[in-house]
Amino acid sequence: MIILILRWFAVIVAAFLVGKLVSKLRLPSILGWLITGMFLGPHALNLLPEKLLNMSWYGTVIHVLECAIGLMIGTELVWKRMKKYGKSLIVTTLTQSLGTFVVVSAVFAIAFVISDIPIYLAFVFGGIALATAPAPALSIVREFKTSGPVTRTLIPMAALDDMVGVAVFFTTIAVVARKVSGGGMPVYMIPVMILLPLAIGAVVGFPTGYLLRKTNSKKSELIILCTMIIVTSVLGFICNTYLMPSPVLNFMLMGMAFSAVFSNIVSEEKLSQITSDFNPILGVAMIIVILNLGAPLDYHAVLGAGLFTVIYILSRAAGKYFGARTGAKITGMPETVQKYLGFTLLPHSGVSLVFTGIAVSVLSGAAPECTKIIQGTIAAAAVINEIIAVIAAKKGFEWAGEFSCENKT
Repeated sequence: MIILILRWFAVIVAAFLVGKLVSKLRLPSILGWLITGMFLGPHALNLLPEKLLNMSWYGTVIHVLECAIGLMIGTELVWKRMKKYGKSLIVTTLTQSLGTFVVVSAVFAIAFVISDIPIYLAFVFGGIALATAPAPALSIVREFKTSGPVTRTLIPMAALDDMVGVAVFFTTIAVVARKVSGGGMPVYMIPVMILLPLAIGAVVGFPTGYLLRKTNSKKSELIILCTMIIVTSVLGFICNTYLMPSPVLNFMLMGMAFSAVFSNIVSEEKLSQITSDFNPILGVAMIIVILNLGAPLDYHAVLGAGLFTVIYILSRAAGKYFGARTGAKITGMPETVQKYLGFTLLPHSGVSLVFTGIAVSVLSGAAPECTKIIQGTIAAAAVINEIIAVIAAKKGFEWAGEFSCENKT
């Protein structure tokens, strides 16, 4: 056990150093973290072995850190700032999420009809494709200190997009499972998976806000914040274990709801100070969570990438970009949002692998041939898309002119 922990810390240090090296090349550090995870993970040098990734304590740590990263979203959900973007934000989230589902499902439906593959599988691909992994884009926001309409739209959209993604994916899987095997997750569990994480975060967020208002000590604020993140996570673990048919609650949503509540209780000056003090902890959490996204990626899958992988990457990119552009244009959002928001929504791997695992577990008994198609396509797409998507997301912010001055030189 001690050897495994030491190896894990060595990988974290390596990721930090590779991230610094990559940033010298004017690329996001996250690209270095992802590559480190992939090449030091179980499919390559195995310094971060499968045994460690499957340990319950490791999964617990990752979930707590995901909850902590949720603060990056929630602390931006201050009502005073949100009011002017409310309607536009919701419409654009729906057009890019549902637009991606429709585009990917339609393209795969045509491909599967031609290939004599069950057409319901097309909707599974659509359900997997619509979600966005917020951590990579948020990492770029943090590293390059981006600021402007695209950043202000993306951060709250990350929360809404997660909710839409969960709702559509699990609805799709429930319908497909009932069609192929007569079973599947009860429909009533779908809203529970969205509302329960929000409720858990909100319940802990209220007392946290009032505690933070009464303290002026940096040390006390960080202790309160870290303690309450752990409390939120513990409640999530309890609900995952005893209330859900399988552990599927989103810990980043819990962290988002938790921080959104206390952010609307404390003053804006206090909130700015708290987020600044929390930044070093957030930085470490980002590295570890992104490493965890990179570790399961198998670079060998690139060699096996076929036509379905190309179709998946291109149709998902089209759905995200044109869906975001359409929604932003309809609601009269700034021109930079219309042109460049779609690029920041391309990162996907963590969510795609989670959704793929769920889809495979649901369909493995009734349609094993379909699970092979899903696994092969998404495994290759996760590697290829994530490298391209991180670079594209960074360029989106750059083209929108939202880099801070020190990062433009």
